[in-house]
Amino acid sequence: MSFFAILSLAWSSLNNRRGSALLTVLAIAVAVMLFLGVDKLRESARESFKNTISGTDLIVGARTSPVSLVMFSVFHIGDPAANVTWDSAKWLSEQEEVEWTVPISLGDNHKGYRVIGTTADFFEHYAYRDQRKIEFSNGQPFDDVFDVVVGASVAKELGYSLDTEIVLSHGGGIDFSGGHDNLPFRIVGIMKPTGTPVDRSVLVSLSAIEAIHVGWETGSRSAVVRIMTPERVRKMDLSPDAVSAILVGLKGPNPFQTKRMIDTYRSEALIAAVPSLAIAEIWKLVGVVETVLLAVSAFVIVVGLISVLTSIMASLRERRREMAVLRAIGAGPRHIVLLLLSEAGLLAALGALLGIGFTYLAMAIASPIIETNFGLLLEIGWPGKTDMLVLSSVTGFSVLLGIIPAWQALQNSLADGLSIKL
Repeated sequence: MSFFAILSLAWSSLNNRRGSALLTVLAIAVAVMLFLGVDKLRESARESFKNTISGTDLIVGARTSPVSLVMFSVFHIGDPAANVTWDSAKWLSEQEEVEWTVPISLGDNHKGYRVIGTTADFFEHYAYRDQRKIEFSNGQPFDDVFDVVVGASVAKELGYSLDTEIVLSHGGGIDFSGGHDNLPFRIVGIMKPTGTPVDRSVLVSLSAIEAIHVGWETGSRSAVVRIMTPERVRKMDLSPDAVSAILVGLKGPNPFQTKRMIDTYRSEALIAAVPSLAIAEIWKLVGVVETVLLAVSAFVIVVGLISVLTSIMASLRERRREMAVLRAIGAGPRHIVLLLLSEAGLLAALGALLGIGFTYLAMAIASPIIETNFGLLLEIGWPGKTDMLVLSSVTGFSVLLGIIPAWQALQNSLADGLSIKL
């Protein structure tokens, strides 16, 4: 009996038990779909995390660790221990190798969302995911002192639209009672989703940051605040004294020489962090989650493979006469083993192929939704190495598990099989 004849017989046998076989195939398909779905989301999340900021060569701040600097300046987690003086910021922007600088100032919030003070250059130079620039779903960048631009998540969760008036408060990340009711801001722009912390940010000018702190120099509300109006504030000198950090774009491809110059700057204790290196360090801390998710989905595949074993083992009692007849017409132990191994392999291969198909179908449907709401770009292409590895691994392990029912079938003697009463 040739191998192809055994495959044909295995297919016919599964077709006769199509109900249980279909359930087994679906179980494996769902397991494979879950594993590949988690894997592809994991890859997309990792790439999105790495590309939270793109095109920025250095981030400069007061002396601290590079990871801490990137955490508060890019991911808006934590606060700077000290600021960078405006004189140092101007010195940095005047260096020959520096192409552009974008200062940012942190320390305030709006209903728990971080307020970022910056310049209009932020919208020109800040990029994410392979140099993608910030785009607006509505409106435009700020121009007036009391203009504000909000991220996609802020607008969606708080129900904001253009021309909505909002009030900023002191403190980062928590809505303190120190609101500036006398100095309302008007939303002039709503950004498209980026999948970065920018989505949960409220952006204003550096002048606006200075404006809302007039009368709060001592850390508490003074009598000056009562007489401050937008008209009066606009006439004041709102030049900043310091900023929290500075995003830097360089003319050359090698940032380390400029980094060394900044790290050894004598007028002020500064540090320059290379974003890609610092983000890679951060991922080592948070990336353990992806390993856990992958392990859970791999366990689901194991459960799916066990369902193949269970299905074949459960059918053996009903198929003892079938096995005995095959033995009686000349099928040897090798043929019986190959038959059951083929059935296990077919079940697993069909389930894995169906699971891969389901994965790409789900990605095609969910990709625009995920990108719109979470900023994650799911790359949809032809099945790759991971898909083929899963297909071959699931099929291979299923065939190995098929040895158990094959061995059990061989233990049923020919006489035992023929003596079964109908």
